[in-house]
Amino acid sequence: MERARKGTDALRVTLLGTGRPKPQPGRTGPAAMVEAAGKYFVFDCGRCTLQRLEEAGVPMGELRFLFLTHLHSDHIVGIPDFWLTPWIFGRGDRPLHVWGPEGTRRMMSKLAEAFEFDIHLRRDVDEKLDPGGVEVVAEDVEQGFVYEEDGLRITVFDVDHAPIRPAFGYRIDYRGRSAVLSGDTRYSKNLIEFSRGVDLLVHEVAAAPPAELQRSERLAHVMGHHTSPEEAASVFSQVKPKVAAFTHVVSYGIERSEIVERTKAGYSGELVMGEDLMRFEIADEVKVVPPAP
Repeated sequence: MERARKGTDALRVTLLGTGRPKPQPGRTGPAAMVEAAGKYFVFDCGRCTLQRLEEAGVPMGELRFLFLTHLHSDHIVGIPDFWLTPWIFGRGDRPLHVWGPEGTRRMMSKLAEAFEFDIHLRRDVDEKLDPGGVEVVAEDVEQGFVYEEDGLRITVFDVDHAPIRPAFGYRIDYRGRSAVLSGDTRYSKNLIEFSRGVDLLVHEVAAAPPAELQRSERLAHVMGHHTSPEEAASVFSQVKPKVAAFTHVVSYGIERSEIVERTKAGYSGELVMGEDLMRFEIADEVKVVPPAP
């Protein structure tokens, strides 16, 4: 993948992981990357996120910015790898910055405790790595927080993943280009409001056969935290993005093609089923670049 370029209008979004909590061949844990203003910004850090970033050709030393939608384990289990391995292979003296909902700062401090033996050994005894590169600057944020630098604007907004609160979506604006990452959410009017006028809307989706939902109270409960294909169609129809894309596909006994068909029954715009390492080049139009075979 071409390295992020300063001084261009390019806004690129790469789906690093599009899977559900249960391990799936070919689909890793939830994560996405945004390239803009000469930097790489990672959103969520599920299973094998660093592996996907390596496959995408991102220099490890440039992995310095992480935003979290919520603290469910499937969205954060890749953090130790994302934090520590680039310290070993190129971050130098630059810290990792992490933004997320309440509890983020405490979680990162506890990870520092959990890995204190390894950190001490690599920093003080063995490799003598720069101590600055293992530092973490973590911040608990809430709706309205904005990261702004070099024409890039990342806005935090609340979504409805109750009873998991808070849970965030993110809007990214850069030189007239825009994208929204929904995070985990059921149908959310607030997401619709924050997404209006966006070029690319990346949204989660969940589906299971009605008979399974009737049979399993637990499955029905889990599905109630997420957005059905029909609800996604309503969201997309109101937002009217240039391209809508599904990620974090929580499907049980439902083919992905059926999810797309059910959505398109109520939505006539461009819709793609996201795949790991699928890339979106956002310019006057949104170019969908499939993952390499």
